[in-house]
Amino acid sequence: MDNKQQYTQFIKSEAKRLGFISCGISKAEFLEQEAPRLEKWLKSNAHGEMRYMENHFDKRLDPTKLVEGSKSVVSLLLNYYPSEIQNTESYKLSKYAYGTDYHFVIKDKLKQLLHAIQDEIGDVQGRAFVDSAPVLDKAWAAKSGLGWIGKHSNLLTQQVGSFYFIAELIIDLDLEYDHAVTDHCGTCTACIDACPTEAITEPYVVDGSKCISYFTIELKENIPSDFKGQFDDWMFGCDICQDVCPWNRFSKTHSEPLFNPHPELLSMSKNDWEEITKETFNKVFKKSAVKRTKFEGLQRNITFLKE
Repeated sequence: MDNKQQYTQFIKSEAKRLGFISCGISKAEFLEQEAPRLEKWLKSNAHGEMRYMENHFDKRLDPTKLVEGSKSVVSLLLNYYPSEIQNTESYKLSKYAYGTDYHFVIKDKLKQLLHAIQDEIGDVQGRAFVDSAPVLDKAWAAKSGLGWIGKHSNLLTQQVGSFYFIAELIIDLDLEYDHAVTDHCGTCTACIDACPTEAITEPYVVDGSKCISYFTIELKENIPSDFKGQFDDWMFGCDICQDVCPWNRFSKTHSEPLFNPHPELLSMSKNDWEEITKETFNKVFKKSAVKRTKFEGLQRNITFLKE
């Protein structure tokens, strides 16, 4: 077994030990196929107020510009599918936001993985990325054979569907590279048909500025009144396109205690949410991703749903 093969096997077994459900590796190079797609998407203003998407265009497409000397992109998936779902009669929030903010949980695991690599192999330099820098997570995960990009633009796998986080470790180490898998969406249009705001404008293209997640998390101003009555009670994020996807019948419950929700969260009624105080918000969402929208943002969203 040569070093490259040995190192690759070591990284994949360490990733598994740390709780990642899968690990795929790609050569760190320019994402040729993604460049025209990203450019077209930005030109159509599908990113709405998410102006940060316009920054670092070159770095988004070329990891060697982001991490000096990088040779490999290690993509990892971490399951967040919960064992219990919120009361369906209540206002809803995305399943990924039930527990502790994933940025903290995954960053910690990635640091452990990098340290394990350095302990085993020696002087390996790299950086960890969790949805927080100009890295096209889904494109790298697909290129690394972890799944295919579905018509709703999320990464899909036949084994566990799509309820997982994607993260990367970009390192200056040559490894064995994986290959992309085939698309298994077929003629299914469940996600396109189910989206209440028609944000999936064509297969594989999402107009971010029409997405319920965008309105309830990213948008800082008032939600446009044209969308009244179309949010299906989602107050933070939205899982509709994933919930209706046939591949998510294979979702398995996560095994990360930090992703378990605050006990009060699942039982809160619409009335509880409408009367939520700042104290309760801080207690229930102490380390949650919901903090991104802040107490005032969540109140705005609830008021919009209520009117």
